Amino acid sequence: MAESVRHVTIQQGKQALQLQKCKECCNSFHCPFCARNIFKPTRLLKLKMHLKSHCKKAIVHEDFTVHRCGLGCRPSLHYHCMYCASTVLRRDDFKNHLQVCKHKQQVTAEKRSAATSHVTKETSSTSTEAVTAPAVQQSPASSTSLIASLSLTSTETVTAPAVQQSPSSNGLIASMANLKTISPLTQAETPPATAVYSSKVPVRAVVKKRCPICSALMNKCNIQKHIDRKHTEGSMNDINATSHLTSQCVDKTNGMFTVRKTAKGRSVPLHVQFKAWGETHRVLCDSSECQSNMELAQRSGLPSYQCKHIRSVTYCKSSAEEVSLTDKVLTEMVRMRWINEETEKTCLAQRQLAESHRAPLSVHTTIAVLPMKKCISVFEPNHSQLCRVMVVYNTKLNKWFCPCAKVRRSCIHKHVAQWHLFQTHRELFQPTPRADESLAGDQFDCYFEGKDDTDDETAYPPTGLRLENLVDYVFQNKKIPADLPENIRLLSTETNYPRSLCPNESVCQRCPEAVPLGEPTLITQTAKILTNWHVIEDVAVYYKQCPQCEMCYRYQEWKDGLHNYNDDIILDIPLCLTLRNLLEVHTSVSRAVEFLQLMAGVEFPPPDTVLRAYLHFEALTEHEYSFSCVSCGDHPPVVIMGLHRQALQSSVKHVEEPPENFKGEIDVERFWEAVSKEMIARGFVESDVHNPFVVPPSLHFWAPWIGRNTRLSDTVLNTEFEKVHSTNSVSENVISEDRLTEELFKQKVDVIRSLCADCGLDSTGSHSDLLLRLTNEMKSRPTYKKVFEKIWTPAGGWGVIMCPCGVVYSLRNNLRAESPQDFADLLLSWKHMPNVIIYELADDLAKHTNLRAPEQVPISPYEGCLAEPTPVNIDLARRGKLHVSLPWLQSRKTVADLHGHPVTGSSKHYVLYDQIPEGNPKDSGGVLRNLASVPQLAGKVNRRILEQLFAEIKQNGYFLKMWSASTQMFQMRNIIHHYNQHKNNKAINRMGDLCLVNLSYV
Repeated sequence: MAESVRHVTIQQGKQALQLQKCKECCNSFHCPFCARNIFKPTRLLKLKMHLKSHCKKAIVHEDFTVHRCGLGCRPSLHYHCMYCASTVLRRDDFKNHLQVCKHKQQVTAEKRSAATSHVTKETSSTSTEAVTAPAVQQSPASSTSLIASLSLTSTETVTAPAVQQSPSSNGLIASMANLKTISPLTQAETPPATAVYSSKVPVRAVVKKRCPICSALMNKCNIQKHIDRKHTEGSMNDINATSHLTSQCVDKTNGMFTVRKTAKGRSVPLHVQFKAWGETHRVLCDSSECQSNMELAQRSGLPSYQCKHIRSVTYCKSSAEEVSLTDKVLTEMVRMRWINEETEKTCLAQRQLAESHRAPLSVHTTIAVLPMKKCISVFEPNHSQLCRVMVVYNTKLNKWFCPCAKVRRSCIHKHVAQWHLFQTHRELFQPTPRADESLAGDQFDCYFEGKDDTDDETAYPPTGLRLENLVDYVFQNKKIPADLPENIRLLSTETNYPRSLCPNESVCQRCPEAVPLGEPTLITQTAKILTNWHVIEDVAVYYKQCPQCEMCYRYQEWKDGLHNYNDDIILDIPLCLTLRNLLEVHTSVSRAVEFLQLMAGVEFPPPDTVLRAYLHFEALTEHEYSFSCVSCGDHPPVVIMGLHRQALQSSVKHVEEPPENFKGEIDVERFWEAVSKEMIARGFVESDVHNPFVVPPSLHFWAPWIGRNTRLSDTVLNTEFEKVHSTNSVSENVISEDRLTEELFKQKVDVIRSLCADCGLDSTGSHSDLLLRLTNEMKSRPTYKKVFEKIWTPAGGWGVIMCPCGVVYSLRNNLRAESPQDFADLLLSWKHMPNVIIYELADDLAKHTNLRAPEQVPISPYEGCLAEPTPVNIDLARRGKLHVSLPWLQSRKTVADLHGHPVTGSSKHYVLYDQIPEGNPKDSGGVLRNLASVPQLAGKVNRRILEQLFAEIKQNGYFLKMWSASTQMFQMRNIIHHYNQHKNNKAINRMGDLCLVNLSYV
């Protein structure tokens, strides 16, 4: 392209522009790509920042950089093409235009050079000879444009063959119009030497897609028209005598009609005024969309445009029966207390107003979609341009709807409609409302207004009780097996998923009789199926409904390899398994979505939506959540307990207080079922605000998880509410200064710096300097309390009980600070308490547990110590000379003790330290709890396996802390479940290898 023709926004290379101050209108710098009304002249630094935004949105093509132009060539910012005079608004469209335009220029140049070389060879011998062109026959109207489309390339002329063209043949003219034009030829001039006919290059590639209903392949822009023609019954594109919307006249004087809004569906009729007689003519539709279209048509010079509702009125064949409402009926309603006297006066005033406008007060139109709905057209001069509103009464659900009133609120239109139905359909008013003489005003309307709701009761997704029924049905009957068939769980790029998803149910599952479901109703045609490789778009999703109980059934069939989340987002099961595996290796769903987008090259839904869809899948998967080790069984004799103190859940400072009679007993199955239903219900609501199944953190409904075979019953203990009543936390009395200092050393420098400032200490210096100041100051009680409240009290965390193999048996989320009371709840909820318990607060756990059950004394003998706390035994333990053998840990007792453990047969229970805490324990008998004193456990069991689990949990903290408390609870149980399965699978494989080795020796 020549430099003289190139637009200023097209810069060669990436060299910086030479910016100079303006000397004409100001003394500032102008943007070379924007007009003054878009970017005002400013200083140099601000202009450079502005030009950076230009560079970010610029397009690099070969050796040129094309910036967005704001010089006023077009009202909107645009790009200039370097090959032609076109301007394009959108960035992606401009990239496509550049490629097409470049290809077009190359093809034209190649053909032109070929034609020029061919003409040069023919004219080399007779350079002055003229070649006469055959006659060209065409219409007078097109001859001038055809001659003007030819281009001259030399003084010699070569004419095109004769062309016969009708006046309507524009194809040849259009194809030749692409050539350069010059001044028209006269009769004395010779025709041009060459005429180049280049093939037409399409501006955009033709995109073809399949019909979501019949899978026919066609142009994408023709799909909607194909559906209207082939798959839509009674298309309303052309209104005629045989195809029109049903209408009914409700006011002959003013030309008022009620017309069905759509040909299909369950919409409420709307009003249309078609008055073409008298002094004033008026044609108007009550639909705001139709009014906008008619105004647009008038501004565009099409005053005769009419919407389909108005055109359908011309084929109206019926009129509604006009009823004159009487005072006697209204008085009877007052006497029977359906309305009060104040409402009676308002209704009479409304009737008088309608008579003054020569319009009927109320008319019952009979074109309602369902027979159970009564549609009453009520006069209202102040509501709309047509002075009428449509009140709907659902006789089956006893619910009213008026467009002027909010839900559960009365209005004059509802009262007029009640007056009308009371006079014409008295059978609808059989129940008698409360006859309370003290009631007054709108309280008389409680029978009708107490259950008021919107008219669209059969809409999908359901709400209220119907939503609860649907979630219960999905939770009970649409479970996904944990062990999926290989053809479903394995990845495959060749899987052909159905493009039309419809539920398999044919009869209602809730009605006592086999009631057939209605025809499938379309929810959306734009659903997406997400896979590991690509996104399948334009999927049609349907639902069915029972006509008797109105129970909805949606597509939820895992055997197709798909998991329906919210009818718009459908995951294929291999993608769900991929997300599960990525979470197991501490990869968040947001990172997984980013990876999938890079790999597939398409845009996925937001990560939060994908996460909710995955949790929906896990909530429907039939996991056993056994929390049991294949080596230790359901009742391990030795357990290790600990707390991961990193508070992962969001702030739960304001939790609901328990009722007065609450004893700390919670139904664990009911709690976790409620959490699962919260995950499932998210697929039917827009957000958690509208989710009736949300489980907020509370002190009376917040249960741990213990395996079904491990716990005593479905009722487990959670007595955290008792920790709230005391001003000083229990933990403050049992946390030593050394242990608090150990936790303090784990904190980041920002936390330490903030603590120093709160304690009145110097907050400058290195991490070690800050810690030294705090530890020295912690000797004072006020400073110790501040550090304790900052580091320990709000921590909460995850309490874990696991066997020495590393398999978790109990998982608990604490809403308050750690206390031995939390682990006592877990142990007392077990069916068989372990014989050996390893815990860092062993003394306090033993005393607290025995106080909780004084009649049984579960921790004995010696309150869980290995030997009687005599001076001799304490001295031996301090010198490492005490050895207490527990042979039943390796071989079960021949004669089991009363209430003995099922694995060991022993009824003894010890609470031991893995390592004796530094400093002085609370009593000298703490040295008798040393795990090293037991030969069967020394060197074989330690807390390192617990620290490894906590290290893995910590790696998940960066994404778990972003979720709600109930989501964290659900997902943490799920993560621990798969962690246990991984441990058990490794143990099974190890056992199998040992068996093979033993067989080889045999």
